[in-house]
Amino acid sequence: MLDLLRKWKRQIVGETHMEPHVAHEALYRPVQGRAVDITEVPDPVFAQKIMGDGFAVLPDEGVFRAPVAGELVLVAETMHAFAIRTDAGAEVLVHIGIDTVGLKGEGFTAHAQAGRWVQAGEPIISCDLRSQEAKVPSMITPVVVTNGDRFTMTGRNLSAANDGAVAVIVSN
Repeated sequence: MLDLLRKWKRQIVGETHMEPHVAHEALYRPVQGRAVDITEVPDPVFAQKIMGDGFAVLPDEGVFRAPVAGELVLVAETMHAFAIRTDAGAEVLVHIGIDTVGLKGEGFTAHAQAGRWVQAGEPIISCDLRSQEAKVPSMITPVVVTNGDRFTMTGRNLSAANDGAVAVIVSN
């Protein structure tokens, strides 16, 4: 799984040479639920910030939305993850659940395709949350900035209301 995540990171990071022109952008929950620190994710790839810094959400529903506006650069074939490149060039990965890649797309529905611009809050992927929870260790959803060499996540507010910003991405 680590190799697959690194491949996605190379795909996302390697496709742009944009110069940032927005100093900071708000990052929202991709799904209704309780936000937690990334170190609480029961997967070392995320908990140890190997893919990047971020936060995670324990979902209350099965509609996963864009946490920020930008180009949808990846919708995994198995629909368990998607990535957005913001106008400033930050790459944000949303990984739906733990070990969900093994479901091979079963139970997930894509609502958007890679290559188009999406607005924050726009539905990207959905599933029957309770059904999927029975099939995997956890549906906790990490949200990470994969190009942390260029961007820092600040102003974390894990207790923000479901429609409030959880963090701000700031260019280095």
